[in-house]
Amino acid sequence: MSPGFVGNVPAVAAVDWGTTRMRVWLVDKSGKVLAERRGDDGLITAQQKGFSTLLEGHLKALAAPEALPVIICGMAGSRQGWLEAPYVGVPAPIGAILGGAARVPGQSRDIRIVPGLAQRLADAPDVMRGEETQLAGAGLPAKGRQLVCMPGTHSKWVLVEDGAVAGFGTWPTGELFSVLAGHSILRHSLGEHPKPVTPDNPFFRRWCEIALADGGDVTSRLFSIRAAGLLQDLKADDAAACLSGLLIGGEIASARRRHGAGAASVVLIASGALGALYQAALGIAGLDVRSVDADEAVRAGLIEAARENGMIARSGALA
Repeated sequence: MSPGFVGNVPAVAAVDWGTTRMRVWLVDKSGKVLAERRGDDGLITAQQKGFSTLLEGHLKALAAPEALPVIICGMAGSRQGWLEAPYVGVPAPIGAILGGAARVPGQSRDIRIVPGLAQRLADAPDVMRGEETQLAGAGLPAKGRQLVCMPGTHSKWVLVEDGAVAGFGTWPTGELFSVLAGHSILRHSLGEHPKPVTPDNPFFRRWCEIALADGGDVTSRLFSIRAAGLLQDLKADDAAACLSGLLIGGEIASARRRHGAGAASVVLIASGALGALYQAALGIAGLDVRSVDADEAVRAGLIEAARENGMIARSGALA
C-alpha cells in the first residue's frame, strides 16, 4: 500500500516487531489503515543496525509525520530488544495489559511498547510477548470462557475468562519439528527437503489421530516413524506428514488436558499453511473452530493498544 493518504491524516504508527520480521502500519484517528510496510528488519537485524534507525527509516519511506506517535508489540520489548517492557502477571484483563505500554526514553516522538504476559506459577512458569496483542484483536467476547490456540514455533494456548487472561501454556511444537527433522535419527527418514505437509495428507491425519488417542504421549511413537521407513517403505514426504501430525495432535491433546477440559470449541488465531494444519487437526479432535487471521488480529490489537494509551480516540469519544 503506498503512502498516498488521500486526505486522511495518520494518527499513529502501529508496529509488529518480531524476531525476524517487522510490519508497520499508518493508522488514522478512526482506526483505518492508510499505509503499510513490511521487511526482514526483525530483532536480530535491529540489534545490529539500531532500533531507532530502522524504525525511522520505515516511517520515512511511508512519509509519516515527524511527530507521529508509535505503538509497538513483539520482541522489540524483550530483554534483548529496544526496551524491556515489563511483563504483566496473569490473571489480567486484556485492556489493562495493553494500557500498560512502556515509553521508550530519549526519542523525539512518543514511542511505546506493549508489555508481554507472565505466568508466575511455581510449577508452570511461562511468558508470552506479542501474542497478547493478537488476543486483543481477535474479537473475543467480553463474557464467557474462551480457549484460544495460537500456533507457531512456540504455540500458545490461552484461557480467557470474561475478557481477562486467566492462564496460558507454551508448546514448542514448531521448534521440536525442526530439531527432530534436522538433528535426530528421524533426519534419515525425512530427508533434507520434504514437501510441505498438507491438511488432507492421510499420513498427517492418521498420526494426528494416534497422538490424540495416546493423550499426547508422542515420545513413545517417534521412533516408529523411523521404523516405518525401514519396514514399510514410508517415503520421506509421508514421514514428514507423520511427524507433523504426531506433534500437532500431541500438542492439542496435552493443551486440552491442561486448559480445556470439557471444552467443545476453540478460537484459532493463525495464518497460512500452518493455520490450515491446525484447523484440520482441531477438527479431528472433535472441536468446533472459530478461525481468526493472525495478521489481522495483531493489527487490530495494535490499534486497540493505541486507543488504550490515548494515541487515538475511541469511536464517539472527543478527539
